[in-house]
Amino acid sequence: MEFKVIEDKAKRLVFELKGEDHTLCNALREELWNDKTVSVSAYNISHPLVGVPKFIVETDGTKEPRKAVRDAITRLKKKNAELEKGLAAL
Repeated sequence: MEFKVIEDKAKRLVFELKGEDHTLCNALREELWNDKTVSVSAYNISHPLVGVPKFIVETDGTKEPRKAVRDAITRLKKKNAELEKGLAAL
């Protein structure tokens, strides 16, 4: 996965996730919505076969968008570890 920043402002972050598809993007988008400081969390893939996911994250200014993304990724990692542990117990 390649993370390429397109726009980085105090309340807005636009980035691309080259090498990813809807699976990770939907999970990250949903997790960002769990953050009260996030006002926009969306992504777009311009072409289904060759498009690169482009994310837009905006916050209310109390938290930087990069921090919101890092926090969301940390929560996703924790949820994934819990799922993995639960599945191992089966």
